Amino acid sequence: MVCVLLGSGFEEAEALVPADLLRRAGVEVALVALQGTEVTGGHGITVKADISLDQVDPGSIEMIFLPGGLGGVEAISSCPQALELIRRLYADGRYVAAICAAPTILAKLGLLAGKRAVCYPGMEAQMSNAILQNGTPIVTDGILVTGEAAGSVFSFGLKLVELLKGPAISEKVRESVHYHG
Repeated sequence: MVCVLLGSGFEEAEALVPADLLRRAGVEVALVALQGTEVTGGHGITVKADISLDQVDPGSIEMIFLPGGLGGVEAISSCPQALELIRRLYADGRYVAAICAAPTILAKLGLLAGKRAVCYPGMEAQMSNAILQNGTPIVTDGILVTGEAAGSVFSFGLKLVELLKGPAISEKVRESVHYHG
């Protein structure tokens, strides 16, 4: 299962487009609210999560995905339970993906030290000891996947599909949504 963490103020496109692409590929995806089941994004769109964070079974997660949006990033950064889950999954060798402002969470946790990564332009100072790949829409370094911004969501989501289901399925999903990027 892919766990998409949603904190209040998350970037809607960055959460929902990759979740949609993964589901099209047959991947089980859970939209996970930090609290409760409804979460409002940074642009006023309210999403009903599948489960809340306290219902997550870490053993069932093959990837955790953190969308950006400054409010959502702040909410995740302020949630000890979410931070512990991210640390645990990384330590267990599971995929950890983050886009836009969310890679700064990984940097604060020390997961990006010496790793290639990208983040939203202007947030580089918060990326600690990451090896920044500015201007690159997606960077994969081992089990870490980072994306630049909302403009990268289709490429980013398709990369997540590729990692979990292989290039042929990713290509099939790309063709089905007529993505030409």
